[in-house]
Order: sequence, then structure tokens, then C-alpha cells
Amino acid sequence: MFDRIPDMAAKRAELTPHATAFIAHEDGREWSFEDVNRAADAVAHGLVELGLSRGERLAVLSLNRVEFFIALFACQKTGIIMAPLNWRQPVAELTQVLQSVGAQAIAFDRDNAEAGRALAKNLQLKPVAMDEPEGGEVAISALIKAGGPTLAQPVDATAPWYVLFTSGTTGLPKAVIQTARMGWANAINIGQAIDLASTDTSVNFLPLFHTAGINLYTLPLFLAGGSSCVVSRFEPEVILDLIGAGKVSQFFGVPAIFQAFSLHKRVDAVDWSKPRMACGGAPLPEPLIKFFAERGAMICNGFGMTETGPTAFLMDRERAAEKIGSVGRPQLLTEVRLDGVADGAAGEGEIWMRGPAITPGYFDNADATAGAFTKDDWLRSGDIGRRDEDGYYFIVDRIKDMYISGGENVYPAEVERVLNGHADILEAAVIGVADEKWGEVGAAFLLPRPDAKIDIEALTPWCRERLAPYKVPKRFHVLDEFPRTAAGKVRKSELRERLS
Repeated sequence: MFDRIPDMAAKRAELTPHATAFIAHEDGREWSFEDVNRAADAVAHGLVELGLSRGERLAVLSLNRVEFFIALFACQKTGIIMAPLNWRQPVAELTQVLQSVGAQAIAFDRDNAEAGRALAKNLQLKPVAMDEPEGGEVAISALIKAGGPTLAQPVDATAPWYVLFTSGTTGLPKAVIQTARMGWANAINIGQAIDLASTDTSVNFLPLFHTAGINLYTLPLFLAGGSSCVVSRFEPEVILDLIGAGKVSQFFGVPAIFQAFSLHKRVDAVDWSKPRMACGGAPLPEPLIKFFAERGAMICNGFGMTETGPTAFLMDRERAAEKIGSVGRPQLLTEVRLDGVADGAAGEGEIWMRGPAITPGYFDNADATAGAFTKDDWLRSGDIGRRDEDGYYFIVDRIKDMYISGGENVYPAEVERVLNGHADILEAAVIGVADEKWGEVGAAFLLPRPDAKIDIEALTPWCRERLAPYKVPKRFHVLDEFPRTAAGKVRKSELRERLS
């Protein structure tokens, strides 16, 4: 696939200059594609004047806002590499993250100004304020107002554009390189899968330090000429208002988002049949799929990784009701192989992926890059997948989450699916823990449904009716909430820590 491409913001502005690219929900301002490109040119010029050059890193610590995307396109124009940061992390953790990529400057909004300024001071970074600047700080608004020369020039599609840090469920997060080629490949993969068009509208609310915040669907929709309403962070009322008002034609969420909607008092005041809806980041439990299907919404499950751009699989609407739990088939620009299974045959094995949407590797981490790929450039996902006779895929579980009890392999995801079907259980998470007799046994953590009380004593016989004895958890723990990553995945390492 292509190695050089036109400047994304400049090309979109050339094609549809006056169409709306973004709507800032907080103040209602509409940004046309021409507005975005001019602002990106100005910020690009300002960053160069600040002393940043091609290949250097600009960290960004910000809630969702249009200026984030302006800075993202400014980085593409200059070759500066953006490093979005997780605003949920404390300064001590962010310091480690930034040291791993060696940033030269940091941009921050008012909600994260204290942390941003502390990082700038501690690591000698050039501070860039997205809101009110203090002495010696450059202001994004001032850069935009000052303007700058047009920078519409070809982009090296294979060079690092920005880096995204892995969820960090184990150890220090790795910086996954994202390129412009990956951006275009993802736009094609997701665009054809959901029929994305210039007439579509979506809402940007998932955190921008996560691939879904940028790429599902905001960047693909921008490239298609559509419009995104940018909301600073997830608030059920705000998103329900937008969906209810018919302002969202395409919607992507993670399971925790759909769970929050299902528990909201206004859930039945929304016409769920209108927006086309998809889910990723973690498996959507079958009860939630059925809950929304009863209300006219067929939510299509997908699967991908930060390393895959992210779209690799997405279920088609035509067979979603028939194959509940499937993540569909590999999308247009992604090759898939199951390790140990003949190409095209039904079977089960680790999912390997290859294609233009796959990352070239981890920033400044040759060992991690080498460990993630086979000798012939297949990315090892670390996930066990199953392909059925029709070519549809199901995610069995993470390899590292599997445990062995009495010599038998147990996949926690299978046990979780059963527990999620219990009338009193909202969500379950299962891990393997050491056991003197069996080697390992299951420990289940449970969230109760609102106004429900889980009868722990009755769970074991209930599970035995639905699972082989060695798969039945030996311990059950009821929690008020789960520790989660930005993608909504449960941090099982933290659950293990609670037991220890």
C-alpha cells in the first residue's frame, strides 16, 4: 500500500472546505474542514517556532476537544510525533511513560493543567496551554489566531505520526507506533464495514489516549467528509440526548458504555433502531446484545488492537442475530491466520494478523517489537480465536488468561459468559489462582445487578448445571465496581492483587 499520501487535513479542506468537520459540544462552535486545516497549519508553524522538529515528541494531556485533532494534524504536517497521555494516571506514572518516549513538549487543558505543569517542570518540557496560559507558556489559541503558512505537502505514510500506549494491564505500557498509512487502512476497514459516508454523524467521547477515541470513528469519518460532535468525556445524559435527537447516525462504544445505557432511567426513551451501532475493546456480553436487540438495535461486535489500527474484524448486521458472540470476519485490508490451523479451515488457534493497518512496532523498543511478530511479519495477537465453518470468528480468550485446573485448560471468558447469564449478575470476571490440590482453580469477581443480591451459596450448584466441574469457580467475590482500562477491559492483574 502507498508510502506517501496527501496531507489529510489539507486534502479534506480542498474537497469540502465549508462542510462541518467538528462540533464542540461544550460551546457549540462548528469547525469546517477549512477551519481545521488553517488551524492545523498555524499550530504546526507555532510548534516549529517553539523549537520542535521532525521526529521529536509532543505529549498531550487533555480531555476530548477539537484542538486535540488540530494538534494531531499539525503533527502530521511537521513530522512531530504526538504522544497522547492517560489523564487518569498520576504524575508519577505519567513521568515513567514520558521518559520511555523522551518528549520535548507537553500540551495540556485546564482540567489537567496542574499535572501538565508538574510534568513540564520535572522533565524540562516546553509547556503549551490549551486554555489559559501562565507566564512563559505558549497558548494553542494564540497560535491559531496568529496563523501560519500553508503546509500542504506529501506525508510519509510509513513514518511514526503518533504513539498510543498500551493499556498497561501488566507492567509499563509500551508505545505503539501509529502511522498515516495505518490511519487510511483503518478508515477503509471500518468505512466499508459500516458504510461510512460524508452524510454520517457521530460523537467523539471515548478517551483520546486510546485508539478508539481517535479511530472509531472520528478520524475515518473526518477522511470521509462527515461530522463528529466532540464531547469532553462520557456522560450518559449527553450521549443519550444526542442519540435521541437523531444527531448520531454511527455509534461505537465499549461494553461499559452499553452497560451504562442499559441501566439508565432514560434507556427506553431513545429510539435505538436509528443509529448503526458497533462495539469493541472487550466482548459485549450476550445479555446486553439481547437487551438492545429487543429495543431495535443490532450491535455488531468487533475485534482489534491498538497494534492493528484498530479495526481487524467486525460482525455484519445481516448475520449478527444468528451468530451472537461472533466478531465477524477479517476486514478488507487485514489478513488473518490461526496458528496451527490450515488457511480457511475451521479450527482454533492464536490469531495472527498482517497488512497495512498493522503497526510497524513499538517506539524505541526493538525487543518488544521482535517479540510481537513472526519472522514473516505476522503480528501475534495473544488471543485464541475460533473460526467456524462459515468463516466467522469468535474470540475464545487471551492466552495469558487461560489457566490449568487438574490438567484441564480453562478459558475464563467461557466461564464469564455463563455467569453473565445469571439473573442477579451484571458482569463477571474470572481469574486463575493457585491451589494445592488442582494446581489452579477459578476465582470469580461479580458485579450485582441494581437492586439484586447475589446468593453466593447457590452459585456453585447453578454453575455445575452449566459447566464441567473443573470449570466451576471455587471462590466468588462480590464487588461494587471493576478496575478497568480505557477500553473497558477489566484489569485482572488488579483483581489478583486484591486476593493477595
